[in-house]
Amino acid sequence: MVDVTALGARVASSAVAPLVRRLFVRDGPGAGLVDRPVRISALVTFRSEKRNVTPKDVDRIAGELVRRALTAAGPGEEPVDAAEATAVQDALARTLTRLGEITVEDFEAVGLGPERFARELGAGVPLAPYGLGEGGTLLYERLLHTASLHILNFLTQRSTYVARQQTVQTQQLSRLVRAVDVLLERLPSQSAEDAGFEERYADHVAARYGTLTIYGLDAGTREWPLDTAYLSLEATRPRAGRDGRRDAEYRVVAAEQVLAGHDQVFLRGVAGSGKTTLVQWLAVTAASRVYDHGLTHLIGRVPFVLPMRRIVRPGAELPFPGDFLRAVGCPVAGEQPPGWVERVLRARRGVLLVDGIDEIAGDRRAAARRWLRELVRAFPGNLWLVTSRPSAVPEDWLTAEGFHELVLAPMGRDGVATFVRRWHRAAEVDPSVGESLLAAVRGTSELNGLATNPLMCGMLCALHRDRRGFLPQDRRSLYEAALTMLLERRDRERELHGSDGVRLAFATQVQLLQKLAWWLIRNSRQEMDRDEALGIVDRALPALNLADTGGEEVYRALLLRSGLLREPAEGRVDFLHRTFQDYLGARLAVQEMDFGLLVNHAHLDEWDDVILLALAHARPKEAEHMLRRLTELGTSRGTLLAAAGLRYAAEVEPTVRRRVEDGLATHVPPATGEAAREVARAGGDLVLGLLPGPDGIDAETAALVVQTAIHVHSEAALQFLSRFRDHPDPYVGGQLAAAWHAFDREQYAREILAHLPAQYLVDVHSAEDLRALRSLGGWERIHVLAPYRVEDLTELIVPEPLRDLSLDAPHPVEGLSWLSAFPSLQEVTVYTELDPAVAREVPHGVSLIFPSADRQG
Repeated sequence: MVDVTALGARVASSAVAPLVRRLFVRDGPGAGLVDRPVRISALVTFRSEKRNVTPKDVDRIAGELVRRALTAAGPGEEPVDAAEATAVQDALARTLTRLGEITVEDFEAVGLGPERFARELGAGVPLAPYGLGEGGTLLYERLLHTASLHILNFLTQRSTYVARQQTVQTQQLSRLVRAVDVLLERLPSQSAEDAGFEERYADHVAARYGTLTIYGLDAGTREWPLDTAYLSLEATRPRAGRDGRRDAEYRVVAAEQVLAGHDQVFLRGVAGSGKTTLVQWLAVTAASRVYDHGLTHLIGRVPFVLPMRRIVRPGAELPFPGDFLRAVGCPVAGEQPPGWVERVLRARRGVLLVDGIDEIAGDRRAAARRWLRELVRAFPGNLWLVTSRPSAVPEDWLTAEGFHELVLAPMGRDGVATFVRRWHRAAEVDPSVGESLLAAVRGTSELNGLATNPLMCGMLCALHRDRRGFLPQDRRSLYEAALTMLLERRDRERELHGSDGVRLAFATQVQLLQKLAWWLIRNSRQEMDRDEALGIVDRALPALNLADTGGEEVYRALLLRSGLLREPAEGRVDFLHRTFQDYLGARLAVQEMDFGLLVNHAHLDEWDDVILLALAHARPKEAEHMLRRLTELGTSRGTLLAAAGLRYAAEVEPTVRRRVEDGLATHVPPATGEAAREVARAGGDLVLGLLPGPDGIDAETAALVVQTAIHVHSEAALQFLSRFRDHPDPYVGGQLAAAWHAFDREQYAREILAHLPAQYLVDVHSAEDLRALRSLGGWERIHVLAPYRVEDLTELIVPEPLRDLSLDAPHPVEGLSWLSAFPSLQEVTVYTELDPAVAREVPHGVSLIFPSADRQG
């Protein structure tokens, strides 16, 4: 048989190039420098108005690539049989249609190269459903690589790309010139000895901090290259009110830029939020001799990474600058020229990264603050970043020393997706595994609530991988695994042993956290006073055999090391994740047999997870008692909660199960639109796991199911709705298009609208809406429902696809001659006041509909 790895290369370029060109529209001249990047998805023919290539044609193109590859193999050398060849064609066609979905810019795609671009295309196409064997998989990969090579070659030949390339190269050169100017200004004249050592030290920093340790569950630890694993984080910076005091309004800055606006920053972040990772990234970036990264404040600087847990030793003073390298165990410290660090700091070239104020004992933190104050005063003009968990020190702890406080923000949806994909690439796991995890995270509210920082995302990735692509089948196992990592394994792996003088056993920490969580739940509170928390801890100590240990000491250890508690404000305590609070509270509720209390709160949304997790912890008879009580409530919520709870109970007597299932049948699927609203209102995310479809239900039921999910209004609901985006019924498609503004605009456009035919009417409320539609390649029917500028309409609406435009703005239409910018426009509807003279400006061939000048709303 032929070597499959060489087979793609044996398909002649003259055969592949014409097939690839058919996938893309022709371009016009110009640099293509629009307000948004030129995305490949806007260039493909099967997403454009002039659809000379349809999605079915993409199948034929994939089939032709497979056929020519097999022909090139020669008789008797075919690596796959006819059935597997068809499967390869199907997988390749689906992958090529990803050209219409990815958000990669043409210039960025070329920079990726064919290998990485092929991975980008294939990332959203799990191969498991196609049943490919080893030969089929290799053939698919080689053909995808060959196609990617020709796609990128085609992109570079577009006139817009060539013009854009010249423009971008000019911009890069300009940035480089500015960077060199900054470098020349910042670098003093150095002795050969200083310059030589500085170069060796920079190499050490790159090697020492160029990898990132990922702490996982059961998988131990592993080092990832920093440039692969690093994820751009965000920090919130409070704005000052008119009286100079802080208010509740925050603005977001990229974490890499925290030192761009201020020389001295105190950065707070919860456990696992990425503080240490940011320190590493800043150190490596400052030490690198690359000047086109755009961070001019780091050019020519020398980084000093100072982990507090390493430089603070019992009975010893904090180090002076000349001892920085020796204090952190730097292997080149002995080569350091005398006075070198001081010369760097006097030249204002230092980047001092003080990591982990929370990781030193409380009685040493005052000394650490004095040390920082003295260094800042002695060596002004350097960059300082000091990190800590939020509750370790009071608010404004370093304000008097001139530090600006920021807080690392939770990861957004895109950040989670990027982290998961990079994690799986670094772990050399098939991308389809990461995509299945993302689908689980997006479609399950409890997982979505956990995936808020790199530590939690790493936990989910490790669990998912270790279980061969599946997370634990029940939430109880998931949270138990997470608790093991946060309460026991993480500090052990980081070699932190009772830095604050007391080390609590795992079971002790769990018991104390349970008591705090159940108190918050019972009292319908999200946070408690610090004194209340201390009282709960104090009362628990005798039974935990800790009567001889001070409650304050136990509380501080629990707060600082558990990773689950925090002090969001002075004197206040809450849980980092509400999901853990519910899990721990439910665990104690079952221990104390508070089943009546649980059922009596079934009407409250915030008790849903507590009740479900209590069912997971309960013994069979206890679970049956709760399920029976829930159905006896006679409410929609009680019925839905009981139905959802069946999945959590390990064992349920058949008659109780039938009773719950019969109750569910009266509500799901809903019979009317009003019933759909009621079920959504009663069940929220609960109902999503109980709704049927899209397979196996008729069009009317599908429409009612979609209505129900739309009324739920959550991210899990959006993921549920994505299952219906290929539904053939036009009423279902129309509902999906109309629901755009019930969800995040860009996410909904990417995951729902991008997969719908452009014939459905969509509402537009802003220029951002128009930009989102533009990124999809345009739309046929647009209903403008807010004040607009003609310039926005003509610049942001893709001209060719537009056929039907409705203007429903609350001001008179002053002119319509601009409609000539849309050559395919067939009908314009104006709902507001219209002068007869303006009506005559409508281009020839366009129908004008004018329902009523008095229409309101």
